[in-house]
Amino acid sequence: MANVIETSSVFKAYGEQIVSKNISIAVAEGSIYGLLGPNGAGKTTLIRMLATITQPDRGEIRFMGEPLREKHSQKMGYMPEERGLYKKMTVADQLLFFAELRGFSKKDAQTAVKKWLHRMDMMEWAKKKVEEISKGMAQKVQFVSCVLHNPQLLILDEPFSGFDPVNADLIKDLILEQRNAGHSIIFSTHRMDNVESLCDRLGIIHNGEKVLDGTVSEIRRSHFKGAFELGYHNPVFFPTHLIQTSQMRETNDGKFTYTIQTNSAFSPQDLLQEGMKAGELIHFSELIPSIHDIFVETVAQAKLESNESVSIPPSKLIAP
Repeated sequence: MANVIETSSVFKAYGEQIVSKNISIAVAEGSIYGLLGPNGAGKTTLIRMLATITQPDRGEIRFMGEPLREKHSQKMGYMPEERGLYKKMTVADQLLFFAELRGFSKKDAQTAVKKWLHRMDMMEWAKKKVEEISKGMAQKVQFVSCVLHNPQLLILDEPFSGFDPVNADLIKDLILEQRNAGHSIIFSTHRMDNVESLCDRLGIIHNGEKVLDGTVSEIRRSHFKGAFELGYHNPVFFPTHLIQTSQMRETNDGKFTYTIQTNSAFSPQDLLQEGMKAGELIHFSELIPSIHDIFVETVAQAKLESNESVSIPPSKLIAP
């Protein structure tokens, strides 16, 4: 599968502050790429370079195999973290203006805007000025302005910020619709649940450096540390020489759940056999770490390696 956009050793600095340190990422056609990182990590700088707002000092960005140029922005939809709407314009006029900027005729612009206002359940707000609507409603206007011209690539900086759960789910559905239609999406977020449910691939940036990159399943599987969860109706005993650690908790419905860290030479099949010997086994599963756990551990490790003060303790990578 070809890449719609890719960076190769992209470097960017403002004065003495380096904000992108030789970052290389690739976003495949028809895929969703999640860009994660703590505040100030360099996500927005990278996104602005992808959107042709700024240029790298060194390295290369390619769009559909060509060196990235301003002309390619016509095939993109960019939603900045700092939303840019004209407060004195009505919602409909705002979207008509953006559509015509993208080359729509007046008639085609009106058709596209009407379709999207219906899709977003915003027809009753069409004649309201932007300054008269809520922040969440303005967010929806901003999102529509990015997608109404059917872009090949959507670049979204914190697209879920300011949305209530209902509208956040609507935006998630629209992002998936774009992906299913063959478009590509790259977005930054602090909401790890959206990363796991939406992304095909993700990258974590810390202090301007990419510290992790891969598919969601690859990353989660690579961080699996041999932890399992077993459930019983009654307390049981496990031979201590077969496991490293074991924690037991009683659930609200009166069952007993054991979180077990196995020895490296002890296979899941071995644990399952021992678990069945111990009692009436009603639940058995691997505890594969969440993207949230992996993010916390990765950033904490990166801080340690760069001699920063670590305020977030590394995760034990055992799901609750």
